[in-house]
Amino acid sequence: MEKPILILVAGGTASGKTTVVNEITSYFNSSDISVLLMDNYYKKRDDFSLEERKLINYDHPDSFDLELLKNDLKSLQKGNIIYSPSYDFKIHNRSDSKIAIRPSKVIILEGILSMYDNDIRNLANIKIFVESESDIRFIRRLKRDTTERGRSLDDVINQYLKTVKPMHDLYVEPCKRFADIIIPNNDNHDVALGILAAKIKDIIWQ
Repeated sequence: MEKPILILVAGGTASGKTTVVNEITSYFNSSDISVLLMDNYYKKRDDFSLEERKLINYDHPDSFDLELLKNDLKSLQKGNIIYSPSYDFKIHNRSDSKIAIRPSKVIILEGILSMYDNDIRNLANIKIFVESESDIRFIRRLKRDTTERGRSLDDVINQYLKTVKPMHDLYVEPCKRFADIIIPNNDNHDVALGILAAKIKDIIWQ
């Protein structure tokens, strides 16, 4: 297999990154595309208690194991299967399970800071930033974290005000300048994704 193309999908919390990734994958056979979630690469924090882990700033670049992520991306690009960590949001730590990810023609890395690291950007062929209004993102995050991740209303609000919003302004939003494509997620974006899918197929078939 020729070297796969790597696509980075970044954007603020609950901006619609997963929706965009799912729509991209719908244009391809499942065997031709693999998805890595940057959230799974939060550092393992067994040396912290649950209460201490709740206080960690998970929106800062230092909360991620970027070296492991880079090594896994390079290994996938070389045609090797990898075993990604798996993160459990209810315990604020990695779980014991691993996720097998097979090499494919297209690799997508999704995460708020997927475009932050220069080395990862240099590995990528296409960089996408998904943009959405801050109030919409907050409402989406509030619904997601309380229903899917077992968080209380107060926990979500406090975390958003103390770390999520400040880190978005400091680290996430500035990454937009590295993007090849900016997709607004407030409206229908079928045309943008159709053009993107055509470009990806063009690269694959060169």
